[in-house]
Amino acid sequence: MKRTFGLIGFPLAHSFSGKYFTDKFLSEGTSDTFCYQNFELKEIEEFPEILQSDVTLSGLNVTIPYKEKIIPFLDELRDHALEVRAVNTICIKRDETGKVIHTTGYNTDVTGFYVTIKSLLQKHHSGALVLGDGGASKAVIYALKLLNLPSRLVSRNKSAGAIAYSEITEELLKQFPVI
Repeated sequence: MKRTFGLIGFPLAHSFSGKYFTDKFLSEGTSDTFCYQNFELKEIEEFPEILQSDVTLSGLNVTIPYKEKIIPFLDELRDHALEVRAVNTICIKRDETGKVIHTTGYNTDVTGFYVTIKSLLQKHHSGALVLGDGGASKAVIYALKLLNLPSRLVSRNKSAGAIAYSEITEELLKQFPVI
């Protein structure tokens, strides 16, 4: 049986995921077994319909603006998704009839960022500024915490947990040289 994977978000015109995975399945000779498609959702409430629309749907990637909004629609969060309260990957389990029996959310952004930056950090890297306050920034902040690297969130507007871009100073850049 063919297995379908895909991406949910809105808008998706910017995404290269569909082409990337389609090309990957073709080059690996698995395009008769796996396919990938984009599911552009104008509202997160459309998610259950997507789950039911294709009994071969086995997994999804999640992008803006739904990394946090998807959580109430899932049966379980695992690993880093529990900590950061943001999901970028969903595993869909079905019974023999194709009925969805369990959905699990993961956050692979944490691991991807952690592994990537760990090998680049030097002793003089005393802290990091994280630009933006979306779901991916939560993963970055959590990965930095795992690396014991202090961080500050920078956003368009100053808030309880973030400074504004206009507040970035030369002194702050010396204190947080990783951006």
